[in-house]
Amino acid sequence: MLEQFSETINAGYQFKGPSFVLGGAMLDKATQTNTLVSLPMATLNRHGLIAGATGSGKTKTLQILAEQLSKEGVPSLLMDMKGDLSGIAMPSPGHRKIDERHAAIGLPFTAGASPVEFLSISDEKGARLRATVTEFGPVLFSKILSLNDTQGGIVAVVFKYCDDNELPLLDLMDFKKALQFMTNEGKAEVQEIYGRISTASVGSIMRKIVELEQQGAGTFFGERSFEVDDLCRTDELGRGIVSVIRLTDIQDRPKLFSTFMLQILAEIYSTFPEAGDAEKPKLVLFIDEAHLVFDKASDALMDQLEAIVKLIRSKGVGLIFVTQNPADIPENVLGQLGLKIQHSLRAFTAKDRKAIRLAAQNYPITEFYDVDQLLTELGIGEALVTALNEKGIPTPLVHTMLRAPESRMDILTDAEINSIVKDSPLVKKYNQEVDRDSAHDILTDKIEAAHAEERQEELKEQRAKARKSTGSRRREKSTLEKVMSNTTTRQIGRTLARELARGLLGILGGKRK
Repeated sequence: MLEQFSETINAGYQFKGPSFVLGGAMLDKATQTNTLVSLPMATLNRHGLIAGATGSGKTKTLQILAEQLSKEGVPSLLMDMKGDLSGIAMPSPGHRKIDERHAAIGLPFTAGASPVEFLSISDEKGARLRATVTEFGPVLFSKILSLNDTQGGIVAVVFKYCDDNELPLLDLMDFKKALQFMTNEGKAEVQEIYGRISTASVGSIMRKIVELEQQGAGTFFGERSFEVDDLCRTDELGRGIVSVIRLTDIQDRPKLFSTFMLQILAEIYSTFPEAGDAEKPKLVLFIDEAHLVFDKASDALMDQLEAIVKLIRSKGVGLIFVTQNPADIPENVLGQLGLKIQHSLRAFTAKDRKAIRLAAQNYPITEFYDVDQLLTELGIGEALVTALNEKGIPTPLVHTMLRAPESRMDILTDAEINSIVKDSPLVKKYNQEVDRDSAHDILTDKIEAAHAEERQEELKEQRAKARKSTGSRRREKSTLEKVMSNTTTRQIGRTLARELARGLLGILGGKRK
């Protein structure tokens, strides 16, 4: 049995092209020295899964894969949800248990660090990852907001109007301003060219945007846009750079996380050239806490994710999902994953036991293990492993004692992180504030100019009315003037004057006599 097992594993995990050792094979819970389990570089763009209960060693497995890929010249992108992946930038201090593990595997242990770049989509330290609303496009932007067809049509009109009028949509403020302008000041113009826009639908879109803003998306949308080619760098020694996105402060904001992930995947798919069948991937993305991507995703968003997962491998890009249970990954996505590394699962309830039976069905049939039982008995740093060989055929399922990471299995200090960030060329490139005129500024100026013009027209009208009113007052006589100018009044006045004169003259004449 032992001889047959060793022959099966050695034959199943021997590859012609580049590969790296993941650990040593185990049978009957004992490590078989010099029966090594390796992974072929050529099929790592067929995607993969690292699953297991909390504390079973998933994060360290991710660390092992990233540092071995780096040594082979393959860059990677890691989602650091808990803050414990930063240690990959420093060599392991070593430990007695590490030496014992590697002695059992039959693999010498060598400490080493990987070149690391820290990235951020929030307020964490690192190079800022941003994208403009325009780069998302109307279809993807609508799917992120979970809009219906009518609302999505309005979003398409907003993008079209801004394109036609050279209004850059850089951030969410730009989009909101454009939407407000098109339904208020610019309503007549928009309706004439693009048709009527429902105010009720506009209100729904605004509420969706506010929801996205409340999860911190305001810091993600904007400039300077991150260029995904910067994820594919190597250092002067030819090692792939490990880009670590620090996400410790967005675990409670799944909408922002899924928005970021979808944009990154879409940007990579749209910009990377076709790679064909290469000896190794161009880039590998590790998506930790993958359930956060899928749990809150709308049906439309799920369709988009599934399509990208199926197609992005042709660009030479591999995706490794990291989660607690394979059931966290939709079946249509799970079926695309060639590499599976399954750590221990817990069977505390009847539901847990059912989930374990279903999980066991995801792996190749084996005569060497009772998979259902073994899934609950795996120790820390142990896993069931299967991959695709260079011909695309699944390798035999093997209980594996995983090698230890060559880098530090702990977080970096603030001083160490600050030192890496300080020397980062990407921080200098992307953390500068860019404040060019966008749709918000241009439309605000346009509205203010329109309002100023309206005020000028109002002032002109007011002055005209004032002049008219003043002229009317000049032509209009008072009551006394009207009486005095009356013909009858004038005649009576003349008569009275004559009589007064006569009387006066009579008196004067009498005196003279």
